[in-house]
Amino acid sequence: MKEIWTTMASMMGVWAFCQSLLHTVFPPELRFASLKFFHRFFSYFSSYCYYDITEIDGVNTNELYNAVQLYLSSSASISGTRLSLTRGVNSSAITFGLSNNDRLVDCYKGATVEWEHIVTQRQGQTFAWRPLPEEKRGFTLRVRKKNKHLVLNSYLDYVMEKASDLRRRSQDRLLYTNSKGGSFDSRGQPWESVPFKHPSTFDTLAMDPLKKAEIVADLKDFASGEAFYQKTGRAWKRGYLLYGPPGTGKSSMIAAMANYLGYDIYDLELTEVNTNSELRKLLMKTTSKSIIVIEDIDCSINLTNRNMTVCGGGGGNSCSRKNNNIYDVAPSTPVAKGCEDGGGNTITLSGLLNFTDGLWSCCGSERIFVFTTNQIERLDPALLRSGRMDMHIHMNYCSFPALRILLKNYLGYEERDLDKQLLEELEEVVDAAEMTPADISEVLIKNRRDKKKAVGELLAALKLRAEERNRMKSMRRGNVDEVEDEEQEKRALDSPAEGSDQLQESCSDCEVKDDGYIVEEDKDEGIQ
Repeated sequence: MKEIWTTMASMMGVWAFCQSLLHTVFPPELRFASLKFFHRFFSYFSSYCYYDITEIDGVNTNELYNAVQLYLSSSASISGTRLSLTRGVNSSAITFGLSNNDRLVDCYKGATVEWEHIVTQRQGQTFAWRPLPEEKRGFTLRVRKKNKHLVLNSYLDYVMEKASDLRRRSQDRLLYTNSKGGSFDSRGQPWESVPFKHPSTFDTLAMDPLKKAEIVADLKDFASGEAFYQKTGRAWKRGYLLYGPPGTGKSSMIAAMANYLGYDIYDLELTEVNTNSELRKLLMKTTSKSIIVIEDIDCSINLTNRNMTVCGGGGGNSCSRKNNNIYDVAPSTPVAKGCEDGGGNTITLSGLLNFTDGLWSCCGSERIFVFTTNQIERLDPALLRSGRMDMHIHMNYCSFPALRILLKNYLGYEERDLDKQLLEELEEVVDAAEMTPADISEVLIKNRRDKKKAVGELLAALKLRAEERNRMKSMRRGNVDEVEDEEQEKRALDSPAEGSDQLQESCSDCEVKDDGYIVEEDKDEGIQ
């Protein structure tokens, strides 16, 4: 036993002597070069290549690291056995990702790649303006050399796009509004946001199913039409004009669009924007995949029609009345909130048009502009043309198909659950009643605990409203008849004077003879 220990001690001594001799003969630079050479030599014969993606790139956060981390949280790509669970800010779902120092395999277009999450303790930090985390994190991507170009050219871009889509869908929708007077918040943003929790969907939206299906198909084509818009040379945006009486579901339609597409909403308050420059800055600070909304555009500021009275330029308070030609005024003429205000708001029609369809509207992609109005005839025709408002959606009074949707939403009634005669009565009066979905919803909500009572009161309300509408129409028709009678009386009073004039003209044509008048009706018989 003693000899074994003696032999081991001798071998350790020889190893220490060789190591010191190696350090003396071979300097550190030569050793590093030798190790690098051997690494390249063996990697040349290896069939794999490796890519490191660190969390911190210098002093900035590496966006690719965050994208990979989010992408690996997708259940479709997860194949690991140990996962970490997280829940982000403004997120309504729990996401899971790769644990520390664990691996998983992903497939892309037939190529197999391997991800490894490496976490090590960071050594003593030197002075830095930005404190670094204690742990050094990163991903190592291992791929076969034959798939190298596939990974670099398309796979990493696919990871970034997938991560962006996952981030948008995992977080709750946000509702933005512009700050008062164009001021910036603590982060230097002109928009203030709150989580958007509106539950409206196209399934619960009370409108004609055919029109609803047309809108959904148009939204679907828009969201998946990036290649189409690039091929045709058009900006990737779409405009929708929602018009109709109050209470017909215009705001619910906007919420359904946002929930269907997963877009954020920017509610633009034009009365808080003073100049065209502020309007452009607000547009620049919006994100892609968003809906920019201007509600009640005919009431926000006086941008209704160039036929209207507008304040003259030059800073004066004088006003000029426009004639019926809409081309007499340049679109850049400032249109203020009111002529008596002295031009405090200088947003022009030209600025709003450029906001929706000009060069500045192309500073982002995949945007939707939505204007709402109760009176479409008050809007300037330039706002309504295709390219700005591509699709005009008339939000009308509640129809019978929309009524069936409301009965299902509020009372849980399907069409087969109601009596056929009751359905026929509802169908007969709903169009004549001209009630909005909001009015009908209020009747159903008030009596939702008693379904039969709710349907009965709804039928009574529809009949009462239909009678009132018919009475008003008959009164208007009677007024029209009275006006027509008055016009006929005036024409009758004017007719005797016209007849006497004609009689005098006919008498002047009679020939006078020495022995009497020639009678015209007997002229043909030659009687004198």
